[in-house]
Amino acid sequence: MDYDDMLDRAASETSAVTETDERLSVPDPVVRQEGVVTVVENFQTLCDRLGREPAHLLQFLQRAVATSGNIDESGRARITGSFDAARIGDVIETYIEGFVRCSECGLPDTRLESEGDVTLLRCKACGARSATPSET
Repeated sequence: MDYDDMLDRAASETSAVTETDERLSVPDPVVRQEGVVTVVENFQTLCDRLGREPAHLLQFLQRAVATSGNIDESGRARITGSFDAARIGDVIETYIEGFVRCSECGLPDTRLESEGDVTLLRCKACGARSATPSET
């Protein structure tokens, strides 16, 4: 058996790599208007799927849409102003790229670590450490 035959055999026995990242299945935000407040109904679920503290995601969301907000007793985010699900979804995607996905391998197997005044993203899959976007 020559090298090309071995490569062909290995390729045929290897499962195909899909482009979807099934380990990071984040639902679309469910939002509704309540007067002058936008309520993200599934905010706690979003935080759980991302593996991040609700306060951190809320702070990012508030800064991204330049408003104030809070988390109610049911785990819903209440954000002052009128924002549709697409806008909230765009902000969450930006958050995922900066604070969840590893910049080296692209996997979501990360955790946030603080070193002094700097927040680092540490990947449990590849071991990479990178600074997160500025939070100020």
